[in-house]
Amino acid sequence: MKKLMATALSALALTACTSQGEKESGIIDKPDFKSESGIFDLEALEALGRVSAVSVSPDTRKVLFGISYESVEQNRSNNDLYVMNPDGSDLLRITRTSKSEGNFTWINAGKQIAFTYPDENGASQLWIMNADGSDRKQISKLEKGIEGFLFSPDEKNVVLISPIKYSREAKDLYPDLPKSTGRVIDDMMYKHWDQWVTEIPHPFIASFDGSKLGDPTDIMADEPLFEAPMRPFGGSESFTWSPDSRSLIYVSRKKSGMQYAISTNSDLYLYSLDDKSTRNLTEGMMGYDTAPTYSPDGKYVAWLSMEHDGYEADKNRIFILETATGKKTDLTSEWDYTVDAIKWNPDGKSLYFLAAKDGNVPVFSIDIASKQVNVIADGECDYAAIEPVDSETIVTLRHSMLYPNEVYVAKAGEVKQISNVNTDLLASIKMPKVERKMVPTTDGKKMLVWAVYPQDFDSTKTYPSILYCQGGPQSAVSQFWSYRWNLALIASNGYIVIAPNRRGLPGFGTEWNAQISGDYPGQNMRDYLAAVDYMKQYPYIDPARIGATGASYGGFSTYWLAGNHEKRFAALLAHAGIFNMEAQYLETEELWFANWDMGGGASRSGLEASSEPDFGAFWRKDNATAQRTFAMSPHRFVDKWDTPIMVSHGEFDYRILSSQGEMAFNAAKLRGIPAEMVIFPDENHWILKPQNAILWQRLFFRWFDKWLKPQEKQAENENVSK
Repeated sequence: MKKLMATALSALALTACTSQGEKESGIIDKPDFKSESGIFDLEALEALGRVSAVSVSPDTRKVLFGISYESVEQNRSNNDLYVMNPDGSDLLRITRTSKSEGNFTWINAGKQIAFTYPDENGASQLWIMNADGSDRKQISKLEKGIEGFLFSPDEKNVVLISPIKYSREAKDLYPDLPKSTGRVIDDMMYKHWDQWVTEIPHPFIASFDGSKLGDPTDIMADEPLFEAPMRPFGGSESFTWSPDSRSLIYVSRKKSGMQYAISTNSDLYLYSLDDKSTRNLTEGMMGYDTAPTYSPDGKYVAWLSMEHDGYEADKNRIFILETATGKKTDLTSEWDYTVDAIKWNPDGKSLYFLAAKDGNVPVFSIDIASKQVNVIADGECDYAAIEPVDSETIVTLRHSMLYPNEVYVAKAGEVKQISNVNTDLLASIKMPKVERKMVPTTDGKKMLVWAVYPQDFDSTKTYPSILYCQGGPQSAVSQFWSYRWNLALIASNGYIVIAPNRRGLPGFGTEWNAQISGDYPGQNMRDYLAAVDYMKQYPYIDPARIGATGASYGGFSTYWLAGNHEKRFAALLAHAGIFNMEAQYLETEELWFANWDMGGGASRSGLEASSEPDFGAFWRKDNATAQRTFAMSPHRFVDKWDTPIMVSHGEFDYRILSSQGEMAFNAAKLRGIPAEMVIFPDENHWILKPQNAILWQRLFFRWFDKWLKPQEKQAENENVSK
């Protein structure tokens, strides 16, 4: 671990940085890491550079991207910016600062870069600098800072995302109690994931003369209860300027309180800079409408649209609107997969997009006239960004279960890696291997299961294995790379990982994805057991040493399997999981989630979510789907628990409260089941702080090693005693 705490000047830094950067303390550089074990271990994971975004200059001659590294000693990470040529040459580090540059983009014909960075008070503000990193200056001074921005095409205006006050505090009602901390709540939707809703984001438009901003104007000032963009994940992708810079489209769910909590119905709103008018472009479209983007010629607006109100994992369709006529067209009506991101081809005749399909996330294109879908870049990997260069070239990010994001160029069917952030590190260690398995399910279908094997896997030996249960519940088990649920890291520790694409995951058609709604304890659980039963037929898997783990819905799955596994598992670990579904229904903050999934959706139950806000509730005796779901809650099977279980949870998790994990732990102890629990008072649904992440990983392997590698642990203890 000392190696991770000791940092050296990054080998990627090919230039001296600004004087400001040199004066700052607490700068995080690339760790001076050399593997002692030669395998992919926790130290190697923590030493990796993390590439998270990429931007192509207007003249297409430069690629701008960020790399962040973690400091275990400082217990944080930091993102700095780099530029290079599209072939990967002339790599130049242009920032070396103690805090992260974010939301970066090119302006002024590529002569400058705009980005967010904290001011002296810690509030994120808009900054600009020259393309080589020189002459940095702060140009926004909003009291509450900004969360994102987007310049108009003529760069005479910029929309700034900044929070406004939302909720009341006791001291607002009674000024004579200035130290009171009470929050006065009279409606729902008072929490979001990991924060109390005391502020909400609004779009502010400010003029820009090339060096300074004019006074920002809140374009939703008369709508103080509505978010734009939507919490918790919305950002600058929720906005698009018209090519003539005279109007702005933004995304908002113009609801509050209980109506907000039960609905996913967002819309696209067109704001005119000329007359300050606002018009709803998607009136009557009842699901999520997000990610608007104008075509280069302004003839069309494309966006992602879901059909059903209340169903956040619905099929994401690509819609286009003809700006002259208002005609709307579903481009993906005949394409049975859900779309994750879209970008216009510079020729305006097609759209690039990302979508999970058959266990990977390729880059596709769709022709707006013929609706023809073509594959632009694929392979046993996931693509994670789209930055068009010209009508046949894109810059993108790519990763797999065996390597993190690097920058690639895709052109005419060929894909070339142009960054090498982690190439040397990964070349110095042995990595596991990944294999596809097509497993028969209990209802006669075929399911893709990823099997991840340890480095130097020997099929003549036997190994312990771990079933990986995915969260979401409708999140793809594609070739994803994670810094916590890292399947390669688990395999590198001597386990065979079993990762099923069970029912309820995207990439295998709408029916496969939707089946889980209203059937949490049903077919997808049988899919998990089918995957385990199939894999343990192989002689290299020890059937007596199989564990199961997962987070969120994967944690629910682990709790449910604890009472329904019929001796298949020898150890379990659940993070941030649902244990008591009745409590979860009333505890979670976004009620539409529980309504749809536990009630089976309005279309399944015959109830309309808009008129029946509690249609998925456990007290609705008229909802057979809900009654069946709650009757199968994991807590109802504690009497059958017989397997050691570890529980972890964050106290800032407001989606699934830590009380769910505490109930599960208490139940296990009362039943006499070996159990352990770790509660993080400063983490949310995820474990984000570096030292907490390391602690979690150490506890993870300590737990499973104890129960799935007893002979190895005994030998280790004997060696220590000697």
